[in-house]
Amino acid sequence: MSNIIIVGCGRVGSQLAIMLSNNGDNVCVIDKDAEAFSNLGRNFNGQTLQGIGFDEETLMRAGIEDCDVLAAVTQSDNANLMVTEVAKRLFNIQHVITRLYNSDHEHAYLQLGIDYVCGTSLVAEEVFGKVVSGHSGHLDTFGEYEILRFSLNLSHIKTPTIRVGDIEKEHNIRIVVFERSDGSASSIPNADSILYPGDTVVACVHHELIDSFMKFVQD
Repeated sequence: MSNIIIVGCGRVGSQLAIMLSNNGDNVCVIDKDAEAFSNLGRNFNGQTLQGIGFDEETLMRAGIEDCDVLAAVTQSDNANLMVTEVAKRLFNIQHVITRLYNSDHEHAYLQLGIDYVCGTSLVAEEVFGKVVSGHSGHLDTFGEYEILRFSLNLSHIKTPTIRVGDIEKEHNIRIVVFERSDGSASSIPNADSILYPGDTVVACVHHELIDSFMKFVQD
């Protein structure tokens, strides 16, 4: 069980607070607008505190001296950054998570060592994943890469089989795992592993290469 302070009780902050509280953590939610606490509903069993999230006295009243994690999730990047700086520098809170609206600042946040979540990037990746899922089985998104699951079609090439190393080199992808078409075996491949028609393959593909790679898979 952790002691967690959440600054901001909008849609994100309130949902996060409810999830953590239901997980058994001690949660205190800070917001400058007392009406925002209505987002928590009647069954929320954590604490609420009206005040400015980067105010030292407010944070002390919220129990920051015993805080394990602080999440700054207001709708203002400037406010979230100020909360982060106060929590880390004045109270030496090691685990501070910051919500970031302007994705243009991601590089600066990385250089500053700030642990952040950017909603713009997450939404873009989620939408992209749904778009590419029209090509094959989209499993997940990792930055500029997509994890795809598909059945291997080799009817358009001269040989009845293909080496993992050959397909990786030709299409600049990485094959993570494969399963035989009859379900008899699955394996983490090396460059010399042989793939057969109908094998189910999970591969990591860069965004820019998906269209050309899927032409090879589907032709």
